[in-house]
Amino acid sequence: MYKNILIVVSVLFLGFTTQSNSQNNKNTNIPVLNFETLEPYLYTDSEEIHIVNFWAMWCAPCVKELPILEAYQKQHPNVKITLVSLDFPDDLETKVKPFLKRKGITSNVVLLDDPDANSWIDKIDPNWSGSIPFTIIFNNKKRTFHERMFESLEDLENEIKKIN
Repeated sequence: MYKNILIVVSVLFLGFTTQSNSQNNKNTNIPVLNFETLEPYLYTDSEEIHIVNFWAMWCAPCVKELPILEAYQKQHPNVKITLVSLDFPDDLETKVKPFLKRKGITSNVVLLDDPDANSWIDKIDPNWSGSIPFTIIFNNKKRTFHERMFESLEDLENEIKKIN
């Protein structure tokens, strides 16, 4: 009997540990993309809401905004959020991944490594100055651009409502 209880407890513990680790390690494989490979993330044929946020660790407003995007993602798992890091690819393992883990960011993250910013910024939105944070909220019918930080979850939700 004692042996059976020990086995059940061990299996349960292993299951919780595995689930916890898989959630914490979601951003262990962050692709490094050029603009051509990033571009498909910027469009959809779906009516579902997509959010693409350009950010960097060195951008204080970006860092302040990340928990808002993360909270929205947790409340609305059907919304596709992609966080596009503009940090240096050389910092991915030593700085970006530890930063994401420390901040508890589990949303999808990609790193954009394309030196021709003057070209790809205009392709995304000719009105974008290039400053970050910059967020695109869209579905297959409508697209909005936000060259600013979302101040709160309510602020983000108000902008998302304009898409529906």
